[in-house]
Amino acid sequence: MSETSLTWGSVREMSPFEVMMWRAESDPRYRAPVLAVELLDEKPDWERLVAATEWATRMVPRFRERVREPLAGLGTPYWIHDVEFDLHYHLRRVRIPGSGPGFWAELAPIAEQFMMTPFDRERPPWEATLVEGLPGGRAAFLLKLHHVLTDGMGVVQLLSQLHSRRREHDPDKPQPAAPAAEAPDPLAEVDRLVRREAGLLPAAARMTRDVLGALTHPVSAVRDTVRWVESATRVLAPPPGGASELLRPRGLSWRFVALDTGFADLRAAGKSVGGTFNDAYVAALLGAFRLYHEKLGRPVAPETTLRTSVPVSVRRSGDAAGGNRWAPARLAAPMGVVDPAERIRAVGAQMRAARDEPALESPDVVAPLLARLPGPLLTLVAGGSTAGNDLQASNVPGLRSEAFLCGARIDRVYPFAPLPGCAAMISVVTHGDTCCVGANLDAAAVTDRELFAECLAAGFAEVLSLRPGAAEPVIVR
Repeated sequence: MSETSLTWGSVREMSPFEVMMWRAESDPRYRAPVLAVELLDEKPDWERLVAATEWATRMVPRFRERVREPLAGLGTPYWIHDVEFDLHYHLRRVRIPGSGPGFWAELAPIAEQFMMTPFDRERPPWEATLVEGLPGGRAAFLLKLHHVLTDGMGVVQLLSQLHSRRREHDPDKPQPAAPAAEAPDPLAEVDRLVRREAGLLPAAARMTRDVLGALTHPVSAVRDTVRWVESATRVLAPPPGGASELLRPRGLSWRFVALDTGFADLRAAGKSVGGTFNDAYVAALLGAFRLYHEKLGRPVAPETTLRTSVPVSVRRSGDAAGGNRWAPARLAAPMGVVDPAERIRAVGAQMRAARDEPALESPDVVAPLLARLPGPLLTLVAGGSTAGNDLQASNVPGLRSEAFLCGARIDRVYPFAPLPGCAAMISVVTHGDTCCVGANLDAAAVTDRELFAECLAAGFAEVLSLRPGAAEPVIVR
C-alpha cells in the first residue's frame, strides 16, 4: 500500500499573482473565496466524513498549511504547516428544515453566507460544511477554498484525485502520515527575502542583454516591442466600450443562482454555427443580460456591448498541480445582438483574437511589481482592471464519470467564484452530461435575482434553439 501524499499545491512560495489576491483583501470588495456546492443523493455518515476529511488533509498537506507573511509584509508570503491545525474548526455541519418551497431557496442563503464570511488568515484558508435535511434524504457538501490555493482547473484536479469512484469504503487507499508541524524561522525568512530580491538582478541583466542584442536588428526589434506593448495594453486594460448603467452599482453582498443544461446540446448548438462550447456558453450569458436589461425597461441597441472578461487557462503539461495559471481574455461582448448564431460567431471571433494576443500572459510580467505594493495601493492600482468588468465568465471542464463522497453519489457540482469588483461572476462546470451553471451576483448591481434567473434560462434557451430537440435549461429551485 502506497503511503505517498499527492503533489497538489506543493509550491512553497506564493506566485506574484497569488500575492496580489492575498493582499488585495485589505479592501473587502476583493475577497477571493471559491465555493463548490456538491449535491449528494443521500446523507453521508458524519463520522466517515470526518475521517475522510482528515485523510484528505494528509493526502494534500497544503490543507494543513497556513499563509505566513514574513518580515512585516516585506517579503513574499509562503506556506507553513499550521502548528495548531484543528479539523473541528474547518469542518462543520448544519441541518435545514427541508419544508420550504424548494431546497435551493433554503440552501442558497446558507451557501451565500458561508462564502461571504472572511477566512481566518491565521489558519489554513479553507472550510467545509455538510448541509443535511434536503428533500428525499439528500444532502449538500460545501467546500470553500481561498483563490490563492488554486484556480478552477486546480479544484477539478483536486476533486478528481480525492473523490472515490465507488460507494464502498476503500481500505487500501494510501495512508500518508500527517506532515510535521513547523514554526516560523525569522532567520530563514531574511535569507529567503535576500535571495528572492537578489534574483531580480540576474533577471535585469538578462533583460539588458536582450535589449542590447535587439539593437543589432533595430527595425524588427522596435516593431516587435510596439506590437507587444499594444497587446499588453489590450490584455491589462478593461474591455473597450462603456459599462452598463444598470449594472453600475457595487456592494458587498452576493446572491446565487444555479441552472442546469445539457452539455452535448450546448456544444452542438455552438458547433452548428462554427463556434465552440465556450462561444455558445458566453453567448447564452450575453442573451441573459440583454433580456434582463429589457425586462427592467432598459432596452439595448444592437451595437451595445457588455464589458466581459473570460479567464483562459495557460497551464502547461509541466506546471505543478494546484496554484493559479490563467490569464484574462477581455471582450467588448456583443450583448445587443439578438440572433444567437450571429452572437456566437461574434464571441468566437473575439475569443480567438484574445487567445492570439502576443502578451496574453503579460499579467505574469506586471504581477511581480504590483505584488510589492501595500494592500490599499494595490487595490487602487490593480482593482480597476477587474472592477471595470460587468461580467466575468468562467468555463471549467469537470468530472465526466460518477464520483462519490463517503458513500453518497455526487449528482451535481455548482461552482461559485468571487466577485472582484464586477457585477456578476458566472461559472460553468461540466458534471457528467450536465452543465452546472453557478451565477454569483452583486446584490447591488443585479437587484432582482428571480428575474435574472428567468433571463438566464431564456438566454440559454435562445442558444439551444440552434440545436433541434435540445432539452430546456432548468433553474435550480
